[in-house]
Amino acid sequence: RSEITKNKHLKVWDLRLSDAGIYTCEYGSQTVSISLHVFKLTISSDGHFLPNEVPELTIMQNSSHPLPNLIIKLFNSNDKTVQTKFLQNETPEKYVLKLKELEAMDNGTWTCHVHSSSPLINQNISFDVKVLGFQNPDWERKYATVDSTVILSWHLNFQKIKWKGGFAGQLSWKQQESAASHQLLDFNITARGEKHDTKKSNHFWFEILESKPESTVGVKLPKVHFNHSGQYECQLAYKGRYTQSKIELVVMKVSANPVGPLPRGSKMTLICQVSSPLPPNAHLRWERVNGTQMDIKNSNHHEVKVEVNVSAAGLWNCHLMEDNDRKISLNYLVEEAPVWITYVAIAASIAGSVLVFGFACLCIIGGISWQRRRQRARRMARARQYLLENKTCQCRQ
Repeated sequence: RSEITKNKHLKVWDLRLSDAGIYTCEYGSQTVSISLHVFKLTISSDGHFLPNEVPELTIMQNSSHPLPNLIIKLFNSNDKTVQTKFLQNETPEKYVLKLKELEAMDNGTWTCHVHSSSPLINQNISFDVKVLGFQNPDWERKYATVDSTVILSWHLNFQKIKWKGGFAGQLSWKQQESAASHQLLDFNITARGEKHDTKKSNHFWFEILESKPESTVGVKLPKVHFNHSGQYECQLAYKGRYTQSKIELVVMKVSANPVGPLPRGSKMTLICQVSSPLPPNAHLRWERVNGTQMDIKNSNHHEVKVEVNVSAAGLWNCHLMEDNDRKISLNYLVEEAPVWITYVAIAASIAGSVLVFGFACLCIIGGISWQRRRQRARRMARARQYLLENKTCQCRQ
C-alpha cells in the first residue's frame, strides 16, 4: 500500500488507523521525523437513507502522541451547520454523533470539521449523504372534474443523486382513510436505473404512465368518475425500510333537480358537490354568467355541497375556490323549455289532477257501496238468528 516516488516522497494508499505513528526519513547523517495523525469517519447505512431516518456518524482517531479532545462541527451540502447529539464520548479514540431526521433535500456532500488546539488540528473530512425519496411533497391535494383526464405522477430522485443499488415500490388507492387499500401497480428499479412496471388491479380503468425520464411513476385516468376520488399512495421500499408520498384526488360534479329544460314559471335546483371535505381556505361557489351579486351562492366551510334555486334560463358556473384562486370549474346550462312543452306540462298537470279527483270519487263511491253491503249482510244475519231462536215458520196463505 505504499511506494517511494521519484521525489523521495512516501505515498500510502488506503490509509488505516493502524498507519498512525512516527515516520522517520534518514538521509546520510540527517534524520527527519513526521508524526502521522489518522482520522476515520464512517456513516451508518453506508450513507444511503430514506426520508425521516436518523443517521449516526462515527469518528475515530489514532496517533503516536496522547489523543486530544476534539471539537467536531458538521455542515450539510448547503454549508449550513447541522445540530448533532453525542451518543458516545467516553474515550478520545471514538466519537459517535446522532444527526437530525433527513429530508430528500439533504442530498449532497457534507463536511465534518475536526478541531484541536493542542496539537493544532483543523481538518475537514467530506462524506456523501444520499436520501432516496420523492421530489413531490409528502402529501398534496389535486382537484379534478367529472369526465376530465387526470395524471397522477411521482418524481423520484434516484437518477439525480446517482443512487447505487436497486429498490422497489408500489402504487395503491383507497377511497377514504378507513377503507380497504387496492394495489394499482408495482414497480422495481434495477441497479442500472431501469424501471419496470406491473399492473396489479382492474378496480377501475387506468393507464400506467409511460413517461420519460424513468424516474417518474404514475397513472393516467382518461375519464374521471366521482368514485375515483380518494388517496393515491406511492411507496418506496429499500432494504426493509419504507417511505411514501400521497396525492388526494378531489372530484367535483354538477347536477340539476329536476333534470331537463326548465318550463316557464317553474323552478330548478342546481347542485354542485365534491367527493371529500375541503380545507378551511376552500369553498364552492355557484355563479351565473353575466349575472349580478344576487346570482352568487357560496358554500359554508367544510360543506361538500352547495345548491342554488333557478327560475330562469341561463348559464351557471360552479367554481372550487382556494383562497382567491379558482382551482377547477364546471358549468351547467339551464335551457328554457319550448312553449308547447309548457302547455303539455300544464295539460298533464290538469289531467293528472282530474284523474286524481276521479279516482278519489270512485274510492268514495266504492267505499259507500261496500259499507251498505256490510250493513245489509249484518241485518240478514240478525233476522236468521231471530227465526232460529223462536222456532217459528211463516207460511204463505
